[in-house]
Amino acid sequence: MKKLIIVTHPNLKNAVINKQWINELEKHKDTFHIHALYTVYPDLNFDIEAEQEILAKHDEIIFQFPLHWFNVPFALKKYLDNILSFGWAFGPGGDKLNGKKIGFAVSSGGDKASYERHITLEQLLLPMYTSFQFCGCKLLPTHKFYGANHQPKTEDILKNAKEYIALFAEEHKGID
Repeated sequence: MKKLIIVTHPNLKNAVINKQWINELEKHKDTFHIHALYTVYPDLNFDIEAEQEILAKHDEIIFQFPLHWFNVPFALKKYLDNILSFGWAFGPGGDKLNGKKIGFAVSSGGDKASYERHITLEQLLLPMYTSFQFCGCKLLPTHKFYGANHQPKTEDILKNAKEYIALFAEEHKGID
């Protein structure tokens, strides 16, 4: 079964890292299904049932996004609030995500040192990790790219994109 990549970048046309990640993912159409939220829903009015159906039919889901002000993009937060509903993702009868593997591919404008002076990327993603664990999901390793706003070298971007593919093309048991 293909792995679902939910891309939440508000300006994918001008993105550097996320666009290269998508270019690399598209070379592996037999492994990955790309679902770009801003492309499908430019007005961010999500079709809740359709999105729940997409999530339900994939066993492994990777959320790809850039950090915005030390948080997930607005569209991703809205998506989670709308789609991961009571009685579907949690609560009585809310077991539709139980056992699914969830991963993250995150780009940041700042370099690694600037984050580590204040807070780690893992600490910033703790609400995401906790939310999916609460829904019974298993967490996969997180893929990262630091320094998108510091004119990264093309070879570093390409190397990172290949590492992204290698990480998520593998079969994972998930981490708790």
